[in-house]
Amino acid sequence: MEVRGHLELRTTFTDGAASRTENIRYLVVNAPSAYNILLGRLMLNRQRAVASTRHMKMKLPNLGGKVITIKLDQKEAKRCYENSLKTKRGVFMVTTRAPSEEGVAPAEITRERQPEPIGEVLKREIGGRTFKLGKSLGQAAQDQITEVIARHLDAFAWSTSDMPGIDPDFLCHRLTTDPKVRLVRQRRRKFNEERRQVIKKRRRNC
Repeated sequence: MEVRGHLELRTTFTDGAASRTENIRYLVVNAPSAYNILLGRLMLNRQRAVASTRHMKMKLPNLGGKVITIKLDQKEAKRCYENSLKTKRGVFMVTTRAPSEEGVAPAEITRERQPEPIGEVLKREIGGRTFKLGKSLGQAAQDQITEVIARHLDAFAWSTSDMPGIDPDFLCHRLTTDPKVRLVRQRRRKFNEERRQVIKKRRRNC
């Protein structure tokens, strides 16, 4: 995530019947997200707003004492949720264990697991493509899912050529580095045979 700075904008909250406009200071970041703007708890407290994720509504008073009720669209909420799941793919987490007897705290790299089907699966070819269906599903459910997939087969992207119009920034990886910083070479770390075997095994699993 790259922080670009902050920006103060006049933001209007309205439900069509009542409205309220306030100057809100936003932090601008360059990061993949399903949302354009995120409102923090400090802003909600300052505006005396009450948000309910269960009801997908937010209420806040205007200067005249009326209550503004902002409702979220169900389809838009589902689209944002699906987009937020896409941004979590391929995430690596680095954790540090307690220092060893050699005085070095080895870093452990783990990869975030993607959702996998529960139970056994069976492969079914639909329109020349192979899909996996849960084996625990009944035959009627399998046939119904197969029919839906076959009807909307063109909605699946199998390669980058199937996604025209996608901004290349979504496919590019950038490292936030400062070219003016002097490079530092780390000293070579020595491990005993047992630790080398563990490191080699984990590298194969990554």
